[in-house]
Amino acid sequence: MTMTSVHRTFAVDPPPARVLEYLKDFGNAVEWDPGTESCERIDDGPLQVGATWRNVSKVFGNTTELTYKLERLEADTIVFVGENKQSTSTDTITVRPSDGGSEISYEAVLDLHGAAKLATPLAKLAFEKIANDTRSRMVEVLNGLPAA
Repeated sequence: MTMTSVHRTFAVDPPPARVLEYLKDFGNAVEWDPGTESCERIDDGPLQVGATWRNVSKVFGNTTELTYKLERLEADTIVFVGENKQSTSTDTITVRPSDGGSEISYEAVLDLHGAAKLATPLAKLAFEKIANDTRSRMVEVLNGLPAA
């Protein structure tokens, strides 16, 4: 396996319960992930482990589609796994109380498959920029959420 990963930790104003309620709906990625062009739920029912979304992202001019699944939903942690033939992306978001708001720990791991593995060094550079942009956008969006 050839993987690259990024990790960011940052603070936001809303309490953990509000942050987790918002982030567990991966459809909201269109608001907080700068690369996401669309993210549509492809199943129905309650937002729980097993829920799935079709995510279309554009990164450095390349459009990619992944099917994301909510793999884990715990009191302080959400894990989404997105897959297509070229890659598997695992996003782990942990939210803890901090100074009246929340501390978010966000880790994204990208595992490239087949010929795509050759792009791993470039993917790492791109992933670092994307992580910074995502952190900035997530802070802005979460701090702008209305009270629950």
